[in-house]
Amino acid sequence: MDAIQQHLLDTYRAARLSEPAPPPPGRHDRAVLRDLYRHWLTHPPVHRTADPGVSGPPDASSPSGG
Repeated sequence: MDAIQQHLLDTYRAARLSEPAPPPPGRHDRAVLRDLYRHWLTHPPVHRTADPGVSGPPDASSPSGG
């Protein structure tokens, strides 16, 4: 089911339940992307390197599990 079909189904359900119709798909895409970009500018991703002193999860291919 694509976004238009889902919107039509949601609109039909809302009308049957006497609720307000949902906004059309894509209506707030620009605002969401703008907010995500602004958040990324103020909180850039942190690239962490693995600490050599900390071991990861046990290797599943090892018979002893460790």
